[in-house]
Amino acid sequence: MSVVYQLMPSPNWAATTTIPVRDGSARDAAGWAGAVFNRRSMPAWIKALFVGRMAVALLLRLPQGTKGTFAVREVRDDEAIIDTDDKHLHFVAGVRADDHLLHVTTAVTFKGRRGQLYFLPVRFLHDQVTRSMMDAAAQRTR
Repeated sequence: MSVVYQLMPSPNWAATTTIPVRDGSARDAAGWAGAVFNRRSMPAWIKALFVGRMAVALLLRLPQGTKGTFAVREVRDDEAIIDTDDKHLHFVAGVRADDHLLHVTTAVTFKGRRGQLYFLPVRFLHDQVTRSMMDAAAQRTR
């Protein structure tokens, strides 16, 4: 089980996305996290979603995302942990590779109505966005 659930045992929402990779041991967990969450190499449509996210954040009076939003905070049990506690929600993501598989586990706790409202569209797009970011990272490692 992911370390994410040790850090957030009762999330409001959680998901794990897994893709096959040629060599699951080719990079360490922090290296995979850096590759998956690298804004410069994200697919164009995901970059556009992040621009849209900034507009929604302004409307909901939420803080803008920073470069540190997706920074690895620690590596625990071979899993890179991204832990961001914001005004509207707290999210924890874990990235790990094993046996030719790459896993990203995400857990979210909402903080009030704005967090729930903000996350509504994210809930429906999360798997596709995460999978696309993971695929882009895996392609770059080949």
